[in-house]
Amino acid sequence: MGFNCGIVGLPNVGKSTLFNALTESAAADAANYPFCTIEPNTGRVAVPDDRLDQLAGIAKSAQILPTQLEFVDIAGLVRGASKGEGLGNQFLANIREVDAIAHVLRCFEDSNITHVDDSVDPIRDAETVETELMLSDLESVERRLANLVKKARGQDKDAIALMATMEKIRDGLAEGLPARSLTTLSEDERRQLPALQLLTGKPVLYVCNVSEDDAASGNALTARVAEKATAEGADMVIVSAAIESEIISLDDDEKMEFLSDLNLTEPGLARMIKAGYRLLDLITFFTVGPKEARAWTVANGAKAPQAAGVIHTDFERGFIRAETIAYADYIQCNGESGAKEAGKLRIEGADYRVRDGDVFHFRFNV
Repeated sequence: MGFNCGIVGLPNVGKSTLFNALTESAAADAANYPFCTIEPNTGRVAVPDDRLDQLAGIAKSAQILPTQLEFVDIAGLVRGASKGEGLGNQFLANIREVDAIAHVLRCFEDSNITHVDDSVDPIRDAETVETELMLSDLESVERRLANLVKKARGQDKDAIALMATMEKIRDGLAEGLPARSLTTLSEDERRQLPALQLLTGKPVLYVCNVSEDDAASGNALTARVAEKATAEGADMVIVSAAIESEIISLDDDEKMEFLSDLNLTEPGLARMIKAGYRLLDLITFFTVGPKEARAWTVANGAKAPQAAGVIHTDFERGFIRAETIAYADYIQCNGESGAKEAGKLRIEGADYRVRDGDVFHFRFNV
Protein backbone atom coordinates (compact mmCIF):
# COMPACT_ATOMS: atom_id res chain seq x y z
CA MET A 1 0.00 0.00 0.00
CA GLY A 2 1.68 3.19 -1.16
CA PHE A 3 1.07 6.68 0.18
CA ASN A 4 2.67 9.69 -1.43
CA CYS A 5 2.87 13.41 -0.92
CA GLY A 6 3.63 15.74 -3.84
CA ILE A 7 5.99 18.65 -3.19
CA VAL A 8 4.61 21.60 -5.16
CA GLY A 9 5.01 25.36 -5.41
CA LEU A 10 6.22 28.16 -7.64
CA PRO A 11 9.70 27.93 -9.19
CA ASN A 12 12.66 28.75 -6.93
CA VAL A 13 10.93 28.37 -3.58
CA GLY A 14 13.15 25.48 -2.46
CA LYS A 15 11.16 22.41 -3.53
CA SER A 16 14.04 20.46 -5.03
CA THR A 17 16.44 21.48 -2.27
CA LEU A 18 14.00 20.11 0.31
CA PHE A 19 13.46 16.97 -1.73
CA ASN A 20 17.21 16.40 -1.97
CA ALA A 21 17.50 16.80 1.79
CA LEU A 22 14.52 14.53 2.39
CA THR A 23 15.94 11.72 0.34
CA GLU A 24 19.57 12.56 1.20
CA SER A 25 20.37 12.46 -2.47
CA ALA A 26 20.95 14.72 -5.44
CA ALA A 27 18.16 13.06 -7.40
CA ALA A 28 16.56 16.43 -8.14
CA ASP A 29 18.79 18.97 -9.85
CA ALA A 30 18.27 21.99 -7.61
CA ALA A 31 19.25 25.15 -9.47
CA ASN A 32 18.42 28.83 -9.56
CA TYR A 33 16.15 28.81 -12.58
CA PRO A 34 12.56 27.68 -13.29
CA PHE A 35 11.66 24.16 -14.36
CA CYS A 36 14.95 22.51 -13.34
CA THR A 37 12.80 19.59 -12.20
CA ILE A 38 11.09 18.43 -15.40
CA GLU A 39 10.24 14.84 -14.54
CA PRO A 40 8.82 14.18 -11.09
CA ASN A 41 11.48 12.68 -8.81
CA THR A 42 10.28 10.17 -6.27
CA GLY A 43 11.92 9.22 -3.00
CA ARG A 44 10.89 7.15 0.00
CA VAL A 45 11.82 8.46 3.44
CA ALA A 46 11.76 6.90 6.90
CA VAL A 47 9.09 8.22 9.26
CA PRO A 48 10.74 9.14 12.60
CA ASP A 49 9.18 7.16 15.45
CA ASP A 50 10.89 6.75 18.84
CA ARG A 51 8.51 3.92 19.72
CA LEU A 52 10.23 1.58 17.28
CA ASP A 53 13.57 1.95 19.05
CA GLN A 54 11.90 1.26 22.41
CA LEU A 55 10.28 -1.92 21.09
CA ALA A 56 13.49 -3.10 19.45
CA GLY A 57 15.42 -2.54 22.67
CA ILE A 58 13.06 -4.70 24.68
CA ALA A 59 12.91 -7.48 22.06
CA LYS A 60 16.68 -7.23 21.38
CA SER A 61 15.85 -7.07 17.67
CA ALA A 62 18.83 -7.50 15.33
CA GLN A 63 17.38 -5.07 12.78
CA ILE A 64 15.19 -1.96 12.98
CA LEU A 65 13.04 -1.09 9.96
CA PRO A 66 10.98 2.12 10.12
CA THR A 67 7.87 2.69 8.06
CA GLN A 68 8.20 4.93 5.03
CA LEU A 69 6.43 7.72 3.21
CA GLU A 70 6.89 8.63 -0.43
CA PHE A 71 7.57 12.19 -1.56
CA VAL A 72 7.31 13.31 -5.18
CA ASP A 73 9.16 16.44 -6.34
CA ILE A 74 7.01 18.05 -9.05
CA ALA A 75 8.00 20.74 -11.56
CA GLY A 76 7.39 24.37 -10.55
CA LEU A 77 4.09 25.93 -11.57
CA VAL A 78 3.52 29.43 -12.96
CA ARG A 79 0.49 31.62 -13.48
CA GLY A 80 -1.50 30.31 -16.46
CA ALA A 81 -0.58 26.65 -15.86
CA SER A 82 -4.24 25.62 -16.20
CA LYS A 83 -4.03 26.92 -19.79
CA GLY A 84 -0.74 25.14 -20.47
CA GLU A 85 1.70 27.92 -19.53
CA GLY A 86 5.18 26.81 -18.49
CA LEU A 87 5.02 23.09 -17.77
CA GLY A 88 1.43 23.48 -16.63
CA ASN A 89 -0.19 20.44 -18.23
CA GLN A 90 2.59 18.16 -17.04
CA PHE A 91 2.53 19.70 -13.56
CA LEU A 92 -1.22 19.18 -13.26
CA ALA A 93 -1.04 15.60 -14.51
CA ASN A 94 1.71 14.77 -12.01
CA ILE A 95 -0.07 16.33 -9.05
CA ARG A 96 -3.27 14.46 -9.89
CA GLU A 97 -1.44 11.21 -9.11
CA VAL A 98 -0.44 12.05 -5.50
CA ASP A 99 -2.48 11.50 -2.35
CA ALA A 100 -1.69 14.83 -0.68
CA ILE A 101 0.10 18.11 -1.36
CA ALA A 102 3.06 19.60 0.50
CA HIS A 103 2.96 23.19 -0.73
CA VAL A 104 6.36 24.86 -0.29
CA LEU A 105 6.18 28.62 0.22
CA ARG A 106 9.15 30.97 0.13
CA CYS A 107 9.32 32.88 3.40
CA PHE A 108 12.83 34.33 3.11
CA GLU A 109 14.47 37.27 1.35
CA ASP A 110 17.54 36.67 -0.81
CA SER A 111 18.51 38.96 -3.68
CA ASN A 112 20.64 36.18 -5.17
CA ILE A 113 17.62 33.93 -5.75
CA THR A 114 15.12 35.18 -8.30
CA HIS A 115 11.35 35.09 -7.77
CA VAL A 116 8.98 34.76 -10.70
CA ASP A 117 6.98 37.75 -9.41
CA ASP A 118 10.07 39.75 -8.32
CA SER A 119 8.92 39.95 -4.69
CA VAL A 120 8.38 37.62 -1.72
CA ASP A 121 4.77 37.09 -0.68
CA PRO A 122 3.84 33.53 0.39
CA ILE A 123 0.10 34.23 0.56
CA ARG A 124 0.07 35.54 -3.01
CA ASP A 125 2.15 32.55 -4.10
CA ALA A 126 -0.23 30.12 -2.39
CA GLU A 127 -3.21 31.78 -4.04
CA THR A 128 -1.50 31.65 -7.45
CA VAL A 129 -1.06 27.89 -7.21
CA GLU A 130 -4.53 27.36 -5.71
CA THR A 131 -6.17 29.42 -8.47
CA GLU A 132 -4.52 27.34 -11.18
CA LEU A 133 -5.64 24.14 -9.49
CA MET A 134 -9.20 25.43 -9.14
CA LEU A 135 -9.34 26.51 -12.80
CA SER A 136 -8.14 23.09 -13.88
CA ASP A 137 -10.68 21.37 -11.61
CA LEU A 138 -13.49 23.62 -12.86
CA GLU A 139 -12.75 22.68 -16.46
CA SER A 140 -12.62 18.99 -15.51
CA VAL A 141 -15.87 19.12 -13.52
CA GLU A 142 -17.76 20.91 -16.29
CA ARG A 143 -16.57 18.30 -18.79
CA ARG A 144 -17.71 15.47 -16.52
CA LEU A 145 -21.05 17.10 -15.88
CA ALA A 146 -21.75 17.24 -19.61
CA ASN A 147 -21.34 13.46 -19.77
CA LEU A 148 -23.39 12.88 -16.61
CA VAL A 149 -26.33 14.87 -17.96
CA LYS A 150 -26.67 12.40 -20.84
CA LYS A 151 -26.64 9.42 -18.46
CA ALA A 152 -29.05 11.11 -16.04
CA ARG A 153 -31.57 11.56 -18.85
CA GLY A 154 -31.57 7.79 -19.15
CA GLN A 155 -32.49 7.58 -15.42
CA ASP A 156 -29.07 6.25 -14.40
CA LYS A 157 -29.32 6.51 -10.59
CA ASP A 158 -25.56 6.60 -10.01
CA ALA A 159 -25.18 9.36 -12.60
CA ILE A 160 -27.98 11.39 -11.01
CA ALA A 161 -26.38 11.13 -7.53
CA LEU A 162 -22.89 11.96 -8.82
CA MET A 163 -24.24 14.87 -10.85
CA ALA A 164 -25.66 16.46 -7.68
CA THR A 165 -22.24 16.19 -6.03
CA MET A 166 -20.40 17.56 -9.05
CA GLU A 167 -22.78 20.51 -9.30
CA LYS A 168 -21.98 21.48 -5.71
CA ILE A 169 -18.27 21.24 -6.46
CA ARG A 170 -18.65 23.28 -9.67
CA ASP A 171 -20.54 26.03 -7.85
CA GLY A 172 -17.93 26.14 -5.09
CA LEU A 173 -15.01 26.29 -7.52
CA ALA A 174 -16.73 29.09 -9.44
CA GLU A 175 -16.84 31.04 -6.15
CA GLY A 176 -13.13 30.46 -5.57
CA LEU A 177 -13.48 27.65 -3.02
CA PRO A 178 -11.29 24.53 -3.30
CA ALA A 179 -13.21 21.25 -3.21
CA ARG A 180 -11.69 20.16 0.12
CA SER A 181 -13.12 23.22 1.90
CA LEU A 182 -16.73 23.00 0.64
CA THR A 183 -19.20 22.96 3.53
CA THR A 184 -22.07 22.10 1.17
CA LEU A 185 -20.84 18.52 0.73
CA SER A 186 -22.33 15.78 2.89
CA GLU A 187 -20.04 13.26 4.61
CA ASP A 188 -20.86 10.67 1.95
CA GLU A 189 -20.05 13.18 -0.80
CA ARG A 190 -16.82 14.18 0.91
CA ARG A 191 -15.73 10.53 0.96
CA GLN A 192 -16.04 10.52 -2.84
CA LEU A 193 -13.37 13.24 -3.28
CA PRO A 194 -10.31 10.93 -3.49
CA ALA A 195 -11.97 8.87 -6.23
CA LEU A 196 -12.78 12.03 -8.21
CA GLN A 197 -9.05 12.92 -8.29
CA LEU A 198 -9.73 16.63 -7.99
CA LEU A 199 -6.60 18.70 -7.51
CA THR A 200 -8.27 20.90 -4.90
CA GLY A 201 -9.78 17.90 -3.13
CA LYS A 202 -6.40 16.76 -1.84
CA PRO A 203 -5.30 17.65 1.72
CA VAL A 204 -2.62 20.35 1.91
CA LEU A 205 0.39 20.93 4.16
CA TYR A 206 2.01 24.37 3.90
CA VAL A 207 5.79 24.16 4.21
CA CYS A 208 7.36 27.53 5.01
CA ASN A 209 10.94 27.66 3.75
CA VAL A 210 12.84 30.19 5.88
CA SER A 211 16.40 31.39 6.41
CA GLU A 212 18.62 29.84 9.10
CA ASP A 213 17.95 32.73 11.48
CA ASP A 214 14.18 32.12 11.37
CA ALA A 215 14.22 28.33 11.57
CA ALA A 216 13.40 28.14 15.29
CA SER A 217 10.61 30.69 15.62
CA GLY A 218 9.57 31.72 12.11
CA ASN A 219 8.97 35.30 11.00
CA ALA A 220 6.22 37.69 9.94
CA LEU A 221 5.72 35.80 6.68
CA THR A 222 5.28 32.42 8.38
CA ALA A 223 2.81 34.02 10.81
CA ARG A 224 0.65 34.99 7.84
CA VAL A 225 0.82 31.44 6.47
CA ALA A 226 -0.12 30.07 9.91
CA GLU A 227 -3.24 32.27 9.90
CA LYS A 228 -4.16 31.00 6.43
CA ALA A 229 -3.63 27.37 7.44
CA THR A 230 -5.74 27.79 10.57
CA ALA A 231 -8.56 29.39 8.61
CA GLU A 232 -8.54 26.48 6.15
CA GLY A 233 -8.16 23.75 8.74
CA ALA A 234 -4.81 22.87 7.13
CA ASP A 235 -1.43 22.23 8.75
CA MET A 236 1.88 24.07 8.36
CA VAL A 237 5.52 23.49 9.27
CA ILE A 238 8.57 25.76 9.26
CA VAL A 239 11.68 24.37 7.57
CA SER A 240 14.98 25.89 6.50
CA ALA A 241 16.10 24.14 3.32
CA ALA A 242 19.55 25.68 3.82
CA ILE A 243 19.92 24.02 7.24
CA GLU A 244 18.56 20.68 6.06
CA SER A 245 21.08 20.66 3.20
CA GLU A 246 23.94 21.40 5.60
CA ILE A 247 23.19 18.63 8.07
CA ILE A 248 22.72 15.79 5.56
CA SER A 249 26.34 14.66 5.83
CA LEU A 250 26.63 15.01 9.62
CA ASP A 251 26.44 12.04 11.99
CA ASP A 252 23.69 12.02 14.62
CA ASP A 253 25.75 13.65 17.39
CA GLU A 254 27.07 16.41 15.13
CA LYS A 255 23.60 16.97 13.73
CA MET A 256 22.02 17.42 17.16
CA GLU A 257 24.83 19.74 18.27
CA PHE A 258 24.36 21.85 15.14
CA LEU A 259 20.59 22.02 15.69
CA SER A 260 20.99 22.81 19.38
CA ASP A 261 23.11 25.85 18.49
CA LEU A 262 20.13 27.06 16.45
CA ASN A 263 17.65 26.35 19.29
CA LEU A 264 16.13 23.45 17.35
CA THR A 265 15.28 20.08 18.92
CA GLU A 266 14.90 18.10 15.68
CA PRO A 267 15.43 18.57 11.95
CA GLY A 268 12.71 20.49 10.18
CA LEU A 269 12.35 17.61 7.75
CA ALA A 270 11.38 15.30 10.62
CA ARG A 271 8.48 17.65 11.38
CA MET A 272 7.61 17.78 7.69
CA ILE A 273 7.55 13.98 7.39
CA LYS A 274 5.43 13.60 10.54
CA ALA A 275 3.05 16.31 9.34
CA GLY A 276 2.76 14.62 5.95
CA TYR A 277 1.97 11.34 7.72
CA ARG A 278 -0.79 13.04 9.73
CA LEU A 279 -2.05 14.81 6.62
CA LEU A 280 -2.66 11.47 4.91
CA ASP A 281 -4.45 10.25 8.06
CA LEU A 282 -2.10 7.31 8.50
CA ILE A 283 -1.33 5.24 11.57
CA THR A 284 1.51 2.87 12.46
CA PHE A 285 1.49 -0.69 13.70
CA PHE A 286 4.48 -2.83 14.62
CA THR A 287 5.80 -6.35 14.29
CA VAL A 288 8.51 -7.19 16.81
CA GLY A 289 10.87 -10.13 17.24
CA PRO A 290 14.51 -11.10 17.69
CA LYS A 291 15.23 -10.82 13.95
CA GLU A 292 13.66 -7.41 13.40
CA ALA A 293 11.42 -4.71 14.80
CA ARG A 294 9.43 -3.14 12.00
CA ALA A 295 6.92 -0.34 11.63
CA TRP A 296 4.14 -0.56 9.05
CA THR A 297 1.68 1.98 7.67
CA VAL A 298 -2.09 1.71 7.20
CA ALA A 299 -4.85 4.22 6.68
CA ASN A 300 -6.67 5.23 9.84
CA GLY A 301 -9.74 3.02 10.12
CA ALA A 302 -8.14 -0.04 8.49
CA LYS A 303 -9.15 -3.44 9.82
CA ALA A 304 -6.83 -6.23 10.93
CA PRO A 305 -6.90 -8.21 7.63
CA GLN A 306 -5.92 -5.04 5.73
CA ALA A 307 -3.00 -4.52 8.08
CA ALA A 308 -1.96 -8.13 7.55
CA GLY A 309 -2.14 -7.55 3.80
CA VAL A 310 0.39 -4.72 4.06
CA ILE A 311 2.94 -7.31 5.16
CA HIS A 312 1.95 -9.88 2.52
CA THR A 313 -1.17 -10.42 0.42
CA ASP A 314 -1.32 -14.05 1.61
CA PHE A 315 -1.70 -12.80 5.18
CA GLU A 316 -4.87 -10.94 4.23
CA ARG A 317 -6.23 -13.66 1.96
CA GLY A 318 -5.84 -16.36 4.62
CA PHE A 319 -6.38 -14.18 7.71
CA ILE A 320 -7.49 -16.14 10.80
CA ARG A 321 -6.85 -13.81 13.73
CA ALA A 322 -4.50 -11.16 15.08
CA GLU A 323 -2.65 -11.44 18.37
CA THR A 324 -2.44 -7.84 19.55
CA ILE A 325 -0.63 -5.91 22.28
CA ALA A 326 -1.01 -2.16 22.68
CA TYR A 327 2.32 -0.30 22.54
CA ALA A 328 1.96 1.07 26.08
CA ASP A 329 1.22 -2.42 27.43
CA TYR A 330 4.20 -3.92 25.57
CA ILE A 331 6.50 -1.34 27.15
CA GLN A 332 4.99 -1.53 30.61
CA CYS A 333 5.11 -5.34 30.64
CA ASN A 334 8.64 -5.41 29.21
CA GLY A 335 7.75 -7.41 26.14
CA GLU A 336 5.44 -10.07 24.77
CA SER A 337 5.90 -12.64 27.57
CA GLY A 338 5.14 -10.08 30.27
CA ALA A 339 2.10 -8.85 28.34
CA LYS A 340 0.76 -12.39 28.07
CA GLU A 341 1.21 -13.00 31.79
CA ALA A 342 -0.55 -9.73 32.58
CA GLY A 343 -3.46 -10.60 30.29
CA LYS A 344 -2.67 -7.72 27.94
CA LEU A 345 -2.38 -9.83 24.78
CA ARG A 346 -5.71 -9.79 22.94
CA ILE A 347 -7.06 -12.06 20.21
CA GLU A 348 -8.79 -9.95 17.57
CA GLY A 349 -10.85 -11.00 14.56
CA ALA A 350 -11.43 -9.63 11.07
CA ASP A 351 -13.61 -6.73 12.25
CA TYR A 352 -10.96 -5.27 14.56
CA ARG A 353 -9.94 -1.72 13.63
CA VAL A 354 -6.21 -1.16 13.93
CA ARG A 355 -5.10 1.32 16.60
CA ASP A 356 -1.98 3.41 16.30
CA GLY A 357 0.88 1.62 18.05
CA ASP A 358 -0.60 -1.90 17.99
CA VAL A 359 2.00 -4.68 18.10
CA PHE A 360 0.70 -7.54 15.95
CA HIS A 361 1.34 -11.20 15.30
CA PHE A 362 -0.94 -12.45 12.52
CA ARG A 363 -2.25 -16.00 12.18
CA PHE A 364 -3.20 -17.03 8.67
CA ASN A 365 -3.73 -20.07 6.46
CA VAL A 366 -3.58 -20.28 2.67
